[in-house]
Amino acid sequence: MIKGVHHVAIGVPDIEAGLAFYRDVLGFAEDWRTEVSADNAKAGEAVGVPGFEAKMAMLKGTNICIELWQYVKPLPRDRRSDPADLGYPHIALAVEDIEAEYDRLSLAGMTFVGPPVDFGTQKAIYGRDPFGNIIELLEEA
Repeated sequence: MIKGVHHVAIGVPDIEAGLAFYRDVLGFAEDWRTEVSADNAKAGEAVGVPGFEAKMAMLKGTNICIELWQYVKPLPRDRRSDPADLGYPHIALAVEDIEAEYDRLSLAGMTFVGPPVDFGTQKAIYGRDPFGNIIELLEEA
């Protein structure tokens, strides 16, 4: 039985910079952190990358968690996507007062495709975090 979505994992080039944005700017609470060494066979077995090394932090939100990963070994490949790509091209954050969040997050380093768009029953806009990952802001009426 599926109970729901627990977390979205996001690869970042620097765990501290990732925490500065997702924890300090977006407001997710840091739940726990760890470093995975190459000799952690269980971790390698679980993710299918034997011998990997990484720094990881789990952040809690109201109804979902965000898991930040900074892989050290192997070196990450840039797989950031466009909205039309297959896979997991973006996460959406439910917000109140999308215009205020748009202004606040723009000042904090997010870049947006334009100002929030009003669809009548909701407002939305796509942007990128400081690392190039796509985040949608969504305000429902």
